[in-house]
Order: sequence, then C-alpha cells, then structure tokens
Amino acid sequence: MSVVKAVFPVAGLGTRILPATKALAKEMLPLVDKPVIQHAVEEALSAGLKELIFVTSAAKDIIRAHFQRNAALEAELARRGKQAKLEQTRDILPPGVSCRYVVQSEPLGLGHAILCAKPLVGDEPFAVILPDELLRHDGGACLRQLIAFHERKNASAVAVGEVPPEEVSRYGIVGFVEDGAGGRKMEVAVEKPSPEEAPSTLGLIGRYVFTPRIMTLLETTPKGAGNEIQLTDAIAALLREQDVYLCEVESPRSDCGSLLGYLKANVESALEREDIGAEFRAWLMALLQK
Repeated sequence: MSVVKAVFPVAGLGTRILPATKALAKEMLPLVDKPVIQHAVEEALSAGLKELIFVTSAAKDIIRAHFQRNAALEAELARRGKQAKLEQTRDILPPGVSCRYVVQSEPLGLGHAILCAKPLVGDEPFAVILPDELLRHDGGACLRQLIAFHERKNASAVAVGEVPPEEVSRYGIVGFVEDGAGGRKMEVAVEKPSPEEAPSTLGLIGRYVFTPRIMTLLETTPKGAGNEIQLTDAIAALLREQDVYLCEVESPRSDCGSLLGYLKANVESALEREDIGAEFRAWLMALLQK
C-alpha cells in the first residue's frame, strides 16, 4: 500500500524556548520568514505525501490558521499589487493536499501523540515527521528513501544520524545488523541511554515510516522514560515481530526545539538565501570583527 499520510506531533509545550513559546506555538517560530512547521510540511510534500495529520493541543489553533486560506489578507495583497507575497501566502499548500487535526488532551509523550492519530491513519502505513528536527538541503530525500524501504521490504523504516557521545542521553539510540543486501536492520532501540549503555552512536532523528502494527503496539506500551509513552519503546516491541530498516541521514541537521539550535538554524537559513544571503553575510562578518 502506498504511503500518503504524514503525522506531525505538534502538541509540545516548547519549554526549552520559553518565554517565546508561552503564547506562540514553537512550530510557528520563524526561520527567517517561514515558520518551522512549514519547512516540515514542504519536506512531506516533496516526498509525495498528500494527507497531513497534525496532532496538536487546544492552545495551538495558530497552526491550523497558518495552513488555511486568509481571504482578507489575500484581497489586500492583491489590491496593493504585491503579487509575489500573494502567491507565497495563497500557495502554502498545493491543490490536492488535505490537512486534518486531532487534539492530544494531555502531554503523555511522543508515542501517545502518534497514537492520538490512529483514527485518522486507519489501517495504513504512514510517515511521522518531527518538525523540531530540521533537515537542511534534504528536499524530502530522506522520506522518499524511507518510503522506498517500506514499499520494497513491506516493513517499517526510520532515519538515524550520528550523535556525539556526550549527547546520546537525549536521543533514542539504536543498534543494528547488516541485512546482507547492503542495508541495515535495527536490532535494538533504547530511549535516552547513558553513554555507557548506548548500543551505538546512531540516534533516531525524527523521520519514520511505519506499518500499521505500530499503532496497536502503542496502545499497550507502558509509560517509560520521563513517565511518558515512548515511541522508542513501541519500536523495540515492533522489532520482536517485524523488521525495521535504517536510513542514515548525512544532511545537516538543526534542533529547532532548543534555543541554540534554533538560533543556528536561523543564521544558516539566512546565509543560504539568494535575496539576502550576501548582504547578511557581510553584516555578520563586520559584526564579528568588532
């Protein structure tokens, strides 16, 4: 079955960037002039996904508003002759793409957030995208590779990346075996291990394609690290029944959920812009020389 659905868990409180996220969803913080969540959605669209499912909270209607048409704004931009801005605002989502929303009523972890999407996912394979993890220069390539693994192997596939040893306690860390055909299969998954207990330095980086079985397993996954229902624990249970393949991502990554990572992502994004990059670089160099 083709993968057409993407789940975006966006109900988190954004405590690492308070007070900016007290009233503003962290996913709506801008990277230059485009919110973090829009980058994640564009990645999904580039990979051919058409049904976008946002697992949100009651306080995050701003995300829904961003992806809806704003007739008054569009009319005013048209009246002023601002055609480029009109197109940017009107064409955030192309025709044929649907957005659906489900509320996570209490913050019980990533696994619980994904489980909240079960009524909308149904008995289909689906992708999961964590917007905090920005994959720069990827253009949907990672998701396309995960989908290809699923279609070829009829199995789940997850993205991993190298994690500095001192940071493994912040990630789900995996161990693996070679599958004999040039690929890697997950052998073990551990949520936030100590450096001494980590099976490797390959961490889960927020891109997944799952078979529907993961939803059933999430229903019976007990609370784990942080007294939350951890996706990593459900993946560990899935491994006892099905293969899970690994796709190692080499694209630069930024953790937009942390203050330092968010600031770095903004600077890097600005430097890469054709319209302002050169001028911003010159200003930044002059600032550093002071």
